[in-house]
Amino acid sequence: RQALPALAAVAVVAVLSSLLSAVSTAASGQLEPKIERVCTARFYQGVIRVELAALEDQKVHRALDAGRFGTDSIRMMLGSSILVLNALIGLIAAAGVLFLLHPLLVLMLFLVAAPKGWSAVLSARRQYDSRHTWIEHRRAISVITQKLTDQACAAEIRVHGAGRLLVDAYADMSRTMEREQQRLARAEAATQTVASAGSGLAALGAYGVLWLLLIGGGMPLAVAGTAVIAVRTSSAGLLALVMQFNRLYEEAMYLKDWEDACILAERHAIPEGGDALSGPLEEVRLEKVSFTYPGAASAALDKVDLTIPRGTVVALVGANGSGKSTLAKLVAGLYLPGDGRLLWNGTDTRDADREAVFGQVALLAQDFPHWPMTARANVHIGRSDQRLDQWRVERAADGADATDMITALPHGWDSLVVKGFERGTQLSGGQWQRLGGARARYREAALLVVDEPTSALDPRAEIETFRALRALTGGGTTVLLITHRLAATASADLIYVLDAGRLIEQGTHTELMALAGGHYRSLYEIQAAQYATVVPDGSGRRDSTDGEGHPKTAD
Repeated sequence: RQALPALAAVAVVAVLSSLLSAVSTAASGQLEPKIERVCTARFYQGVIRVELAALEDQKVHRALDAGRFGTDSIRMMLGSSILVLNALIGLIAAAGVLFLLHPLLVLMLFLVAAPKGWSAVLSARRQYDSRHTWIEHRRAISVITQKLTDQACAAEIRVHGAGRLLVDAYADMSRTMEREQQRLARAEAATQTVASAGSGLAALGAYGVLWLLLIGGGMPLAVAGTAVIAVRTSSAGLLALVMQFNRLYEEAMYLKDWEDACILAERHAIPEGGDALSGPLEEVRLEKVSFTYPGAASAALDKVDLTIPRGTVVALVGANGSGKSTLAKLVAGLYLPGDGRLLWNGTDTRDADREAVFGQVALLAQDFPHWPMTARANVHIGRSDQRLDQWRVERAADGADATDMITALPHGWDSLVVKGFERGTQLSGGQWQRLGGARARYREAALLVVDEPTSALDPRAEIETFRALRALTGGGTTVLLITHRLAATASADLIYVLDAGRLIEQGTHTELMALAGGHYRSLYEIQAAQYATVVPDGSGRRDSTDGEGHPKTAD
């Protein structure tokens, strides 16, 4: 009879804990996806605003990688928070019962849990530190496994036997991760051994206190029995609290990575606002412009002076690594000069409204994105800030000679141009290049930056593409052309020749070909020599012939 109130209290605590758990589970099911969506969107909204040069910085890239893992933890953290709250409420109620039985039992209860809590926090910290240390290693494993299933890599994997090399690399890297996991497991086992010993001693002490209270007359036998039940129930609840707190603590560390990444993205974001551009694009001018990539020992561009006039085709020529693509990105406002000034209509891009600059630029890079969307969406994404205009889409496709190709697809404009999905279809490299050209044209920008726009096209399509680019200048569009096909640069209004980041020659094709020993002339003659007409003779040699197929004779 003396134990009935205490037993009733224990039963009430158990029932209330169960009800609270059910209610909180339902609530978390409603909140978790919403919170995950909002926080993930905030992260990626920040990422897409980061300066391109900052993304080249390994430290920034690493921090954003860590922040991406943090977005995965947000949802789990909410669930852990609710479980911690449930366990805490149940524990407080159970501790209240123990306090009514004897205040000393509450102290003993927390002494039982303290070693486990220490162990949980230490293990969580180890896991977090390990994940940070090996974050790039994990990324490399992810890249390798993606390549193994990537359709674009499938042919070479099979023909070259590259698959075996990649699988072996995956196995080696995974073994390294296994050793790290084994190290963590050994450390955790040692920590848990110490924690279990401490908790065991504390539990022994708790039952010792009960024994002393019982033999000393401080607690009736019936109440002592109830106290044993309460201690066991409370210990289990406290252990659950410790485990859930461990998860919460670990997820909170990853949430801190998310927060740090959001702050970092904001710090490196492209500034909003700025000086307005004065009217339509008339010229882009570089004055002693230099640029060095983060961590690079030498400048990618060094004191470059040049002008890009409106309504012209301006070609950038030079060997790989000469600075052509870097210069194009500077002109497009993607990079800011390290030294010197880059002026759009007289406005320094450092001070200009960068969104206004981007609004006047269209890009067709050599490795432009192949969006896993419909053919229509792949064109419309060129000006996705505006409402879809099918007439403009079709006009852009006509200008890029892509209409016949698109209408021949299984579902026309609604064809999903990615393999591996229902209604998906695979495009060739040349077809993608036409689709990319349509996307750039749909943008109707004042400056069109094209990097090797015909690398996957057949000769006839290549000629038509360069003619179409030239035709754009009649409407005032400025074309900045990067290509190694110097036959295409012959019709450019202005050619700039770069070498090791320096501007070494400039002029028209005729002017540059007149420079004896000139760099451009040398490159052009090397390419022209490749097109010398040759036919095989019967002996396996290749002899020069005249234009009609007859062997040339010496004069």
